[in-house]
Amino acid sequence: MTATTTAPRQRLALIALCLAFFIVQLDATVVNVAVEAIRRDLGGGLGGEQWVIASYTIALAAGMLTAGSLGDRYGSRRVCVLGTVVFGVGSALCSLAPSIPVLIVARTVQGVGAAALLPCSLALIVRQFPEPRERAHALGLWGGIAAIGLATGPVAGGVLIALADWRAIFWVNVPFAVLAVVLTSRYVVESVPGNRRLDPYGLVLGTVALSALAGGLIQVGQSGWALPLIAAGLLTGLAFVLVERHRRDPMLPLEIFSSRPFSAASTAGLIFNFCLYGTLLCLSLYLQGPLHQSAFATGMLTLPLTVAIGIGATASGRLTARFGPRVPMLIGFSLAGLGAVLLAAAGSPPLVVAGGVVLCCCSIAMPAMTSVAMSTPPEEHTGLAAGVLNTARQTGGALGTAVLGTLLTAGSTMSLSVPMTIVALAYAAAVGCTLLATRRREPAVR
Repeated sequence: MTATTTAPRQRLALIALCLAFFIVQLDATVVNVAVEAIRRDLGGGLGGEQWVIASYTIALAAGMLTAGSLGDRYGSRRVCVLGTVVFGVGSALCSLAPSIPVLIVARTVQGVGAAALLPCSLALIVRQFPEPRERAHALGLWGGIAAIGLATGPVAGGVLIALADWRAIFWVNVPFAVLAVVLTSRYVVESVPGNRRLDPYGLVLGTVALSALAGGLIQVGQSGWALPLIAAGLLTGLAFVLVERHRRDPMLPLEIFSSRPFSAASTAGLIFNFCLYGTLLCLSLYLQGPLHQSAFATGMLTLPLTVAIGIGATASGRLTARFGPRVPMLIGFSLAGLGAVLLAAAGSPPLVVAGGVVLCCCSIAMPAMTSVAMSTPPEEHTGLAAGVLNTARQTGGALGTAVLGTLLTAGSTMSLSVPMTIVALAYAAAVGCTLLATRRREPAVR
């Protein structure tokens, strides 16, 4: 293949993989502004609303380790395409759901599909762009488009609900999924399959641990099942670690965490999604609750946040290519912490928007953080490393939705002060993770 034909193919491959990640991120937050409309139509209280959101992120978090391993074994493109198909089917089922329980099941199907395509799309980008500078730019675009999807969710949800109804927010995924499947199948080069064996014990224990822990946190203060679920999640997580330590071919080789940059960057990824997912949910509920904004108005008010996320994530690729990952990570997490402080005192829509825009500058850190995490694993574990990183991130998203949503509504009236104080402290911890991940001076990619 000549250089003149390779470059256009790479661009189309990157578009395909970015599109897949875009719809995954879009669906993580598009429901935020629709929960009130869904509750009016299908019934259910706050617990049902949180489960409609969290069932997606729990399934997404719980399935990615397995998906990364499957991609390494059978080919990342094959698993990515299959995941996109499942995601599209789940979206159609969501739009047809007649009740909250059915909607939660359909959202889980969506999450399973997203879990298959997300780590494999990242692994494919790493393999498609082996040159460091090109990879940094590709990851910047991938992260930027995905972050736009995350922040576009409330905007798109508000517009679609105003023009049609809440079911439209799921139907819109179907043509995007079809397009992503076509482009990925045609232009993305398949990875070389490996010979790693499957680890069913790790799959079951890891899935149960993540699901029970997140589910228990959602139920805190709402039912007596919360503490037993949290305890079951912690105990199952311990069993997962013990089993993986003694498996000859584990789903999660624990030595992958011996790399300080990888471990610290993955922890920063967990914090990143914990704060961003939880904050976007809190802002949506706060604007529609105490501030009495409609779903459409809430979507429009979050539009500047979308712009900030897109600009920040795209700029991160350029900053990383020029200065290395430390600078954009420190800038992004520091600005996000400042935004959380501003939101803790916000009591009007303009102040919420201003604080939200500053917080959403966290997107400057995301592609740089991904670059750090994916620069250390050997090539045969690229899919697994992508799975670990994204499992950490989506676990953070599920926990952020559960914890911050619960804190927002814990008092007699909704208040941003407590959840945003937690977010500010978490971003301070992310700054510490950045310093650990980039302790040695990172050379600029030239």
